[in-house]
Amino acid sequence: MITGKNYIGNQLSSEGDITFKTFNPELNTVIQNSFTQATTEEVENAVAKANEAFNVYKLFSGSKKASFLRAIADEIENLEEKLIKVYCSETGLPEGRALGERGRTLFQLRSFADLVEEGSWVEASIDTGIPDRTPAPKPDLRKMNIPLGPVVVFGASNFPLAYSTAGGDTAASLAAGCPVIVKSHPMHAGTGELIASAIIKAAEKTGMPNGIFSNINSQDYSAGQQLVSHPSVKAVGFTGSIKGGRALLDIAAKREEPIPVFAEMGSINPVVLLPKALHNRGSEIANTYANSITLGTGQFCTNPGLILGVEGEDLTHFMNELGTKIKEVNPSCMLHPNIHSAYESGKQRAIQQEKVNVVGSLDTEVQTNYASQVVATVSGKTFLENTALHHEVFGPFSIVVGCENIEELEEIITKLEGQLTGTIISDDDEITNYPELVAKMQNRVGRLIFNGVPTGVEVCPSMVHGGPYPASTDSRFTAVGIHSIKRWVRPFSYQNWPNSLLPDELKDENPLQITRLVNGELNKS
Repeated sequence: MITGKNYIGNQLSSEGDITFKTFNPELNTVIQNSFTQATTEEVENAVAKANEAFNVYKLFSGSKKASFLRAIADEIENLEEKLIKVYCSETGLPEGRALGERGRTLFQLRSFADLVEEGSWVEASIDTGIPDRTPAPKPDLRKMNIPLGPVVVFGASNFPLAYSTAGGDTAASLAAGCPVIVKSHPMHAGTGELIASAIIKAAEKTGMPNGIFSNINSQDYSAGQQLVSHPSVKAVGFTGSIKGGRALLDIAAKREEPIPVFAEMGSINPVVLLPKALHNRGSEIANTYANSITLGTGQFCTNPGLILGVEGEDLTHFMNELGTKIKEVNPSCMLHPNIHSAYESGKQRAIQQEKVNVVGSLDTEVQTNYASQVVATVSGKTFLENTALHHEVFGPFSIVVGCENIEELEEIITKLEGQLTGTIISDDDEITNYPELVAKMQNRVGRLIFNGVPTGVEVCPSMVHGGPYPASTDSRFTAVGIHSIKRWVRPFSYQNWPNSLLPDELKDENPLQITRLVNGELNKS
């Protein structure tokens, strides 16, 4: 049952008088459940409870945290069809997408459970002392990662499960030992409440402290601003627009104690078509990319919004094929009327730029809140001169840039903002002729794809989902995979501490049997 209330720790609360509703974009109707926006006092209470919980939770063993994470996954599964139904009604997304995203969410939670249960993720390092060393004794130093403190996670509009209430940021934070306060996304507040109820049930079943998790409703910026400004909050996770992420980054930087904001803020994900590949299989590539551009109505952060090639007959043929194929894809519903409106505005702004031509667009009328996909084209010279064309259009839109030569193409790559992904389409060993292009792409992206599409993010230890700003606010970290836990911890050293007082991870006898760096050698002894 959806109550429309906030979870302040393990208690439902609705002290405020501001309410809002979610929206079914497929039916173009308001959903009748009302959600109560959290008051300043409720937000303050949630942070206080999280701070109290942190003092207890940070001391919990990896196995105890693992039990909690697995219990969350189990409770989400127990929501069964109810969760899928609410998810689909609040997003306009199909059931298959809901089931896939739920599966990814469960996998993330259980992956982090395995990680913290095994324990080596703390990166324990021991350099034993040499008290009789001359001319100065060497101290005994032991280092490991420790949790930062309460974390605020902002739900993402386009991933109500995998990037929201119990998504990657939340799972990684809880695994690290950090309580979480979620600022639920107002577009899918019902989905958020159902997931929050599962987390609270799991917390109670596994003996977690009250305040380990809270879920805050707010249709405006007030609660988010209060949370990021609060001195007890120690880090922030955000997935969304550059404007939103930048605002949070600025708030965090102006605090008396600045804190990290790990924000993923958009990307146009450049794709480079090398000449030989373009000549040999341009039609095949066009078909593949028509599907990638429109996948999920283009509402993925890895959508291929920029395609680069060298001018000529082969690129012209590719563009014509892409323009034809894009029209053949059935249009689909966007997440919300506001997102649809923003897409239409961004699309029109792009195609109305000087010297931009449309090479393919859906000619038929579409249902309300459905997106009409578009592929446009422009010369490399114009693209370089007009930075307005460098910005993401969130939806099924892509622009093909015809470059005068490879040198101009490489210049475009160097002038782009930071990106989540880059892709190079090559035939045989063609790519070996372009080492500078590869190097320039590497400087601009977090993940470089060979002969594929950027859409689709595999959840595994080797995934990097991040990149130079503004793709993310700190390119040293990934937001996907078990290594994303490193965002929510800091290194901490003990010097000359008695063995009995050290955490188990750093004791001489290694009671947890984790892998450690001991005097420069990795071992489990």
